[in-house]
Amino acid sequence: MNFAPPFTEPGRLQEQLRSRGYAVLTASAVAELAGLHLPALGALLAGWNDLPPDGYLKDGGRYRRRRHSCLVADQGELSPVPHRAHWQPVEYNALHGGMQRWFEPIAAATLGAVAWRQLLLALATIASQLKGERRWYVEAHQFRIDTTDGIGRPTPEGAHRDGVDLVAVFMVARDGIKGGETRVFEADGPAGQRFTLTEPWSVLLLDDERVVHETTPIQPTAPGGHRDTLVVTLRGDGFQGA
Repeated sequence: MNFAPPFTEPGRLQEQLRSRGYAVLTASAVAELAGLHLPALGALLAGWNDLPPDGYLKDGGRYRRRRHSCLVADQGELSPVPHRAHWQPVEYNALHGGMQRWFEPIAAATLGAVAWRQLLLALATIASQLKGERRWYVEAHQFRIDTTDGIGRPTPEGAHRDGVDLVAVFMVARDGIKGGETRVFEADGPAGQRFTLTEPWSVLLLDDERVVHETTPIQPTAPGGHRDTLVVTLRGDGFQGA
């Protein structure tokens, strides 16, 4: 059984983030905030068809493919930085924290797309409205979780925070699977909500200081079942590093 996401109107986005610590937007709302037409976002989908395997999974799984790139958003400009490792402290990722994880960079065709630039700059604007204007250090992750071995784990580390200011989890594609329920909880309280993102380019936005999140495992309902997401984090105090 899938629970419908609690979608927020774009005009109430900041109110929702401030009161609840998270918000969910439809694809049309995402396009509106980014100043895009939906087909421009859909054109980015090809970038998920060439993701290398994640070689760092400590559970020995083969279910995750990914690419990763870092950028800086500052005063309406988005600039790539030299390719760098993804690193998180163990306080935020008990399973894979403390590791220098070198993933292949996101393809140049994706990074150069107008829709990519406008999407990430829209997130920087949302972060500045929530936390105050500043330079944002952006990490973007393309994920494909597949069901080759019968089950795929979108968040093998469990419920977690990312150690950043704002997290955006975009649903890109969901084909031939069941499961993959999103769960958001107060970091310092009992309240939580569960729902399933299904609409391509809908997004969950999280104030990472206030909530923890996870996604339940997926199982196949057809051969080749998989779940594609784009996860973008924004941090105002520089990139996390060892």
